[in-house]
Amino acid sequence: MNNIDINKIIAIAKEAGKEIMVIYAQDFSVELKGDNSPLTQADKKANGIIVNALKELHPEIPIISEETKLLSYDERKGWNTYWLVDPLDGTKEFIKKNGEFTVNIALMSDGQPVLGVVYAPAQNKTWYGVKGEGSFILNEDGSKVSLKKGSNWRNLQKLKVVASRSHLDENTLKFVEDLKNEGKEVDFVSSGSSLKFCLVAEGKADVYPRFAPTMEWDTAAGQAVVEIAGGIVLNWNTKERLQYNKENLLNPFFIVEFPA
Repeated sequence: MNNIDINKIIAIAKEAGKEIMVIYAQDFSVELKGDNSPLTQADKKANGIIVNALKELHPEIPIISEETKLLSYDERKGWNTYWLVDPLDGTKEFIKKNGEFTVNIALMSDGQPVLGVVYAPAQNKTWYGVKGEGSFILNEDGSKVSLKKGSNWRNLQKLKVVASRSHLDENTLKFVEDLKNEGKEVDFVSSGSSLKFCLVAEGKADVYPRFAPTMEWDTAAGQAVVEIAGGIVLNWNTKERLQYNKENLLNPFFIVEFPA
């Protein structure tokens, strides 16, 4: 990983974000993919920019991207290092034009994210983490802030729970209700895309429980930012770290938090 220049990866994410914002400012058409999830020209354009740039920069590292045909498990199961990309996470938020969408690029090593970039084009804000170097926010004015380990939500009397704006489910509502029944004061924070990971990493939310479907490319970059800042992303049932490059790339339910 020593030969990966994080600034170049951030630049690639920003270049994709620039193209996304051009389309964002226009009227655009929406297609439906086979799983009924939406797809726009912005998804396709951003994907082309990221995949081509990563191939040029590191032709030796294979890529899994949401918008690129997935190779068979037999072909990819032996990959120790690869890129995991979601060129436009939060397409529903993009369509709603609420600004809560992100570009996500993660470097995976031995089944875990070791580098992650989450760029929010509408906010011109970047969160990134590099194993061994730390997690940071790059603000619109160019200032850089280091992300530090926060408190475990179980120890807080007053806490903020972040959940999906477009995929809110009964299990999450029950999670919040159970906390209130314990006598805790709970603020509910809604956000789209991988910004929910960033809110936890930044300390603007204390916990992110996810009880709705996500794919591996939805979580890898955000997980890198949170974990390198001292947080953890755990399978809700097994309490183990999420596994990547599975035969089926669907994630289990999970929770994002800081350890006790």
